[in-house]
Amino acid sequence: MFENHMELRFRSISQNEALARSVAAAFAAQLNPTIEELTDIRTAVSEAVTNAIIHGYDNDPDKTVYMDCRIEGELVTIRVGDEGKGIEDVELARQPFYTTQPDMERSGMGFCVMEAFMDGVQVESAPGRGTTVTLQKWLKVEHHG
Repeated sequence: MFENHMELRFRSISQNEALARSVAAAFAAQLNPTIEELTDIRTAVSEAVTNAIIHGYDNDPDKTVYMDCRIEGELVTIRVGDEGKGIEDVELARQPFYTTQPDMERSGMGFCVMEAFMDGVQVESAPGRGTTVTLQKWLKVEHHG
């Protein structure tokens, strides 16, 4: 079974959302995924990183967002974490249109977007201790031979 792992740390600024999205997609590319699968990964990572920056850290550029990616066989697991303010009620936060920042455009759909594009989404959080979002995607790997 093919296995690989990598970690990335970056400043909590919106410009790094594109970096994280690209790195996650480039890492998953080792399994030769379809364009659609790569788009799904990019979209979900984008949401998770944006959540960490905006909600976890309130756009504080002095904070750090963590991402680690793992491949085990045909499963890609991407964890995005912050050490920000955390989520008091994870179940509530996962409801469509729930938001702590109602003035923001397209607010409240982040977790729904992640769930739509990934095969598994886990959220671990504690108030004052931060949040880790685990995204999982099974890739339909072509077996040649």
